This record gives sequence, structure tokens and C-alpha cells, in this order.
Amino acid sequence: MRVYFVGAHSTGKTTMSRYVNKTYGLQMITEVARLVLAEMELSFEQLRTDVDLVGVYQAKVFKRQVEEEKKKKDNFVSDRAFDNLAYAAEHTKVLNSLMKTEEFKKYIQHITDGGTVFFVRPHKHLLHADGVRERLEWESVMRIDGMIKFLLEQFDIPYMTLDSASMQERCRVVDFVLKNNR
Repeated sequence: MRVYFVGAHSTGKTTMSRYVNKTYGLQMITEVARLVLAEMELSFEQLRTDVDLVGVYQAKVFKRQVEEEKKKKDNFVSDRAFDNLAYAAEHTKVLNSLMKTEEFKKYIQHITDGGTVFFVRPHKHLLHADGVRERLEWESVMRIDGMIKFLLEQFDIPYMTLDSASMQERCRVVDFVLKNNR
């Protein structure tokens, strides 16, 4: 079972991933973007000032996501998937070149062939600073949300929307889908 939670920042993907990890015993792939940021010894402020550096960063994040999934084989829950490509579209000029790679095409095919994707939608009253991002702006969250929806639709990735603000309702939807997909 491969489960992906996709969506903009501060929408509850990590909370839902932890729930699936605990409830279904799936290995969890945490958000790799923070790991790559630390490895590159960068801050978000440094990234904001250098478009080329952001492009390098986003390409590394995508490659790391693919690597982490390969390590786990087909038994995991991921806090993200291709989400960082929405950020690449928003902040860099590398999206087009990343999407043309064979690695990208294989990755999207892998997600659509047996992956269960949950699209976690934002709610303004659920937004809170996560201690990593310096700024948390509703408009930014909505732009990324729209880009992720576009990518899901563009690449015909089947997904289930989690749009309730209630974590209890989100868990019920996840349980229903995962129990019926076994």
C-alpha cells in the first residue's frame, strides 16, 4: 500500500500521515524538503533571494522524494509526493525541465499505478506557523493549493479530496478509502 498526502503547506498532511502510520503500520516518509534544506545549509530567507538556488533546491527535493520512496518499496505513507513541483512553479524556472525528465514521467506513472492519493485542502482557521516558514500567508497557500490541483488534473492522477476542517472527518474518509482498497 502506497499512500500519499498532497497539498499546500500547513494543511494537515503531516498529521494525516502520522495517523496512517500509526493506524495502518505503514512506514512514514517525512517531508524531505526540510532535510534537503538542512543538507544544503540554507534558510528560507536565502532561497527567497536567489531564483537559481531555489531551482537547484527544488530539483534536489524532487529527486530525494523519489529516492526515499524507492527505499520503502511499496509499503509507505508519504507526507508529500510531487508537491514541491507546485513550489517550483511558483518560485523558480525549473518546472518545465523537471517535468520533461524520464524520472518524472516514471514517478507520475508509479503514483497512478496503485498509489492512493489524498489531496488535503486548506482551511484558513487551521493555518498555523510551523516554526520553519518565516511567513504564512493565506494567498500563498491558495496559490500552491491551486497549482497542486492543476498538477493532479494535468497528469490524470486519481485522488480523494480531504476538504473537511475536522480531523475526525478526515480520518473517517481516509479509513473508508484505505479499508476498501485493501
